[in-house]
Amino acid sequence: MAQAPSHARSTRASPSRGRRGPFRPEHLAPARVRVEARALARAFRAVDAVSAVAACLGIFAVLPVKVGNGTFDLNAGMALAAGAVALLLALRALDAYVFARREPLPRHLLRVLAAFGAAATTVLAISALRPSSPPGESLPLLAFMGLAPLLLGLHAIWWSVIARGRRQGRLTPNVVVVGATANARHLIEAATRTGDVNVLGIFDDRMDRAPDDILGVPVLGDTSALIDHRVMPYVDRIIIAVTSEARGRVRQLVDKLDVLPNPISLFIDVGRDADSDAALSSIADAALADLTGAPADARKAVIKRLQDLVVGIGGLMVAGPVMAIVAVAVRLDSPGPIFFRQRRHGFNNEEILVWKFRSMRHEMADARAARQISANDDRVTRVGKFIRKTSLDELPQLFNVLRGEMSIVGPRPHAVGMKTGDVESSKLVEQYAHRHRMKPGVTGWAAINGSRGPVDTPELVRERVALDVDYIERQSFWLDLYIIIMTIPCLLGDRSAVR
Repeated sequence: MAQAPSHARSTRASPSRGRRGPFRPEHLAPARVRVEARALARAFRAVDAVSAVAACLGIFAVLPVKVGNGTFDLNAGMALAAGAVALLLALRALDAYVFARREPLPRHLLRVLAAFGAAATTVLAISALRPSSPPGESLPLLAFMGLAPLLLGLHAIWWSVIARGRRQGRLTPNVVVVGATANARHLIEAATRTGDVNVLGIFDDRMDRAPDDILGVPVLGDTSALIDHRVMPYVDRIIIAVTSEARGRVRQLVDKLDVLPNPISLFIDVGRDADSDAALSSIADAALADLTGAPADARKAVIKRLQDLVVGIGGLMVAGPVMAIVAVAVRLDSPGPIFFRQRRHGFNNEEILVWKFRSMRHEMADARAARQISANDDRVTRVGKFIRKTSLDELPQLFNVLRGEMSIVGPRPHAVGMKTGDVESSKLVEQYAHRHRMKPGVTGWAAINGSRGPVDTPELVRERVALDVDYIERQSFWLDLYIIIMTIPCLLGDRSAVR
């Protein structure tokens, strides 16, 4: 297969800002911070429902709602309740929670006003069932009209939240396309129509025949360039857009790209816009589901994040005094900073700075883990030996958890460029990057199953990766809880592991 000259490939692999493409958001947010817009819409609906109910209750509390003999006016109560229900149903029916990508705020607020008009009509229709009412009893019905400013204000806020999230690249999945083909053009056209995904770039091994761009989306290089491209930590999914008949080529591409943690989809276009839009919508849904690190839904990701926050905050409250003592001990034991920060791989191969208490002599620190820890390592300080043995040096990683860079439970993060012997550890196992399909953890399945400390032989690397992938495939709230509970006895009971 003919290849473009190396200088052409390198130029495309490092595009200038002028080749950003029409889908590139203002900020490239890491895949781990992506949020499902529909989950936000559900939250907005819940706030609207609570606000409507609270407003109706407030009307009853403030205004006169009793008939002449002092009994409750059932007609007014029914009218207000029906109005609130009709309002919420009309908002949903008029797509007031869809937040179309190119819909301006005035048009969105018109939808809200139309929904409110339908609700007000319902209130008036029910109140008309009792035409003769004592003076003052129409006040609750008139007060319902006062909900309009509240509702419009809330939806102006919801629209602003969605717009800001899109500008920051947090609400729409980012994808790259493999294959500068007619299928790729149809996919990009569908993405332009629907706004379901951001297409950051195209990669194709046939660079001699590939155009510079397709509909403005730049061709960034071949698949070798894709594997090492700096944009990949921001990519939620790789889409292969070659023709469905080219099964052999599809299999070759899947095998080649399998070294990446990014999920892969095949886009098969059948020529109709509606089918292309539906296929792209399914891909977008799958890309957002993959943010949980396992084939699950957004609720699982929310539960895991809540678990991280609860355990992380609780852990800091409990461990705070211990961390203060360790900080003082590290400072007094040897010159240098209290903390050691190391660049490690996070979710989707994102590089993150992981915090630890410094356990080695400052002048001998090894940020790239070119030499893994060993028994009686001369680089480790006296305090360092104790805090490594008890894993107290890992406590500052709770701050990484609260920042969303790590999880309480997950594969342990390895240093970028870590070596096993003279070979980079990631080169020893073909599926090594699959352990990055979930956020790294302070503890993990591998840790409680004996795979702790250095991985200084190929066999230990393979064992660690196998345990990590096994955990990712089985992850659940209850498994995470079991791992958290088992971590301390496993660490304290293990005297043999070098740490």
